[in-house]
Amino acid sequence: MIEVNSFALGGWHAPGAGASLIYSAIHGREIARAGGAALDFQDMLDHAKSVGGPALRKLTFHDRAKMLKALAQYLGERKQALYDLSFDTGATQKDHLIDIDGGIGTLFVFASKGRRELPDAHVYLDGPPELLSRSGTFQGQHIATPLQGVAVHINAYNFPVWGMLEKLAPTFLAGVPAIVKPATASCYVTEACVRMMLESGLLPDGALQLVCGRTGDLLDRLDGQDVVSFTGSAATATMLRATPSIAQNSVRFIAEQDSLNGAVLGPDATPDALEFDIFIKEAVREITAKAGQKCTGMRRLLIPENLIDPAREALVAKLATITIGDPRHEDTRMGALISADQKQDVLAKISKLESEAERVFGDLTTMDLLGKDTAPDAFVPPILFQCNNPDAAVEAHRTEAFGPVATLMPYRDIEHASHLLNKGGGSLVASLFTHDVGTAKAMVMSSGAFHGRLYINNRDSAKEATGHGSPLPHMVHGGPGRAGGGEEMGGIRGVMHYMQRTAIQGSPQMLSAIGETWIPGAPEISHDAHPFTRTFHELDLGETFNSDSRKVTLEDIEHFAHFTGDTFYAHMDEEAAKANPFFPGRVAHGYLLLSFAAGLFVQPDPGPVLANTGLDNLRFMKPVQAGDAIKVRLTVKRKTLRNDEYGEVRWHVTLTNQDDDTVAEYELLTMNAV
Repeated sequence: MIEVNSFALGGWHAPGAGASLIYSAIHGREIARAGGAALDFQDMLDHAKSVGGPALRKLTFHDRAKMLKALAQYLGERKQALYDLSFDTGATQKDHLIDIDGGIGTLFVFASKGRRELPDAHVYLDGPPELLSRSGTFQGQHIATPLQGVAVHINAYNFPVWGMLEKLAPTFLAGVPAIVKPATASCYVTEACVRMMLESGLLPDGALQLVCGRTGDLLDRLDGQDVVSFTGSAATATMLRATPSIAQNSVRFIAEQDSLNGAVLGPDATPDALEFDIFIKEAVREITAKAGQKCTGMRRLLIPENLIDPAREALVAKLATITIGDPRHEDTRMGALISADQKQDVLAKISKLESEAERVFGDLTTMDLLGKDTAPDAFVPPILFQCNNPDAAVEAHRTEAFGPVATLMPYRDIEHASHLLNKGGGSLVASLFTHDVGTAKAMVMSSGAFHGRLYINNRDSAKEATGHGSPLPHMVHGGPGRAGGGEEMGGIRGVMHYMQRTAIQGSPQMLSAIGETWIPGAPEISHDAHPFTRTFHELDLGETFNSDSRKVTLEDIEHFAHFTGDTFYAHMDEEAAKANPFFPGRVAHGYLLLSFAAGLFVQPDPGPVLANTGLDNLRFMKPVQAGDAIKVRLTVKRKTLRNDEYGEVRWHVTLTNQDDDTVAEYELLTMNAV
């Protein structure tokens, strides 16, 4: 018997009076007890806000990204223990790869994106500065800073590891502490993962707390700095949203809930097309993975009317090969539902579907279960329905049997298919299997507004496609309407759920200091030494080098044209150039100016500058003619440490002519030794 503890205020708390018993999905016997611990939720919130929050906010985005990577590595070395526990949830080894390895992989992705897309700073700049005055002495900047509250994560039973880590990754990266509430039925797996993370010593005190059991009055105590991120049923989400404190205090509420996801076999995907086989393979996988207990599972399979028979026959043939039983058995391809109670819920939903659809596969009365120590209490075989009149159907578009259950529906044309998809009232994902770009575009335009993700697969992408039911940390996971209206993950978009966007206004100096990024108009710093002779740490934001000037001659222009092969008429033909509304006559190549600029600011000797890695935001503002003179202003705009050996320096580069008019502007990126 596993005693599933909660973790609060820096210590573990054992189950107490009224604890719930947890049963194995495999054999139905008691395996754990959880809940009933005496927890003071106000103290937990105060601890997170006074200890965990400040500790996380002291770290930069890059510090927190490194922490996520280290956590992922730590868990990856210990995941076998999580596998061993998770079998009792009914999950197979392949299911573990989705949940446990998928969760660890999500940490890695957010760690990587945090290092690449966020600054090594405490403030995120949301877009460029806005000029709010004529001379530029008063400007505006949108920034984002961490919320100073707590993220309360309420997770579903089907993914006890991934469901937690996909929320924690953006939360910690934002700099916000979390209180995690897993579903009781699988909380013993979540608790084991939390123990690992805490034992790693990588998390600051107060950054993570765990509630196994009821949350009592926790939600009643939240305020406008807090966030609730929920995964589960629409009914529960509605109840939680109605908590008075959530409405009154405008508490952010992110929901990922019920979703009758659909999959469309394109009109071109005939049985002799590769797309037909791809669809059948993915549909069988989505019906059976996690015994169908996936919020992204395929529930409605939309098939062209003329293909409904071959599609049904192919699906039935594949589903007939699925072996069911003890997920620890090497020959088992589908395990059990989480519990006997969940089986009863699925059977009740199946009864509703049977009122308007014919069951074409799946016998609930006889099951051959693999494994000696296996009871049928939580097992359900794959069930396939066919609804021949989906336009008149009601239950097929609103009842989700959260198990290995799907319904075939015929459609007339792609417009009809979109209509049927949208009858689900909003989903997390819809998929389309087609090789016809016109079909794909039509589906996106008619159904995009109803789905959080549209997955299009065919012969070109199938080898590397991750699957209809695979939410990826790079992309948003959520959906409109029935699906809850939330957006989890989505790369840095997910981080923004736990941050406040603020418009700051002031002088360029103030904005530069707050954003840790120099902007034009802020003070410039001069040093006697050339900036290319100074190390990464020695360089100051705003440090500026002003070059000598160089005259551009007609010989320069013609030599560059012949040497590079760029003999565009604006550089070589005076009359043709004058006829162009953008040029006064023959002009210098833009890339010639960039080359001359490099010659004006580069320090040629070996030194801290290791490499030029590119340039961003290049703009040519005014033509340069023969006889004009150009000069360069080079300013340190931003510094980002990449490792112990070097960091990236972003330089603001401005080219001006003899009249001090700006002719070009860009940002130069170099890697500099520390």
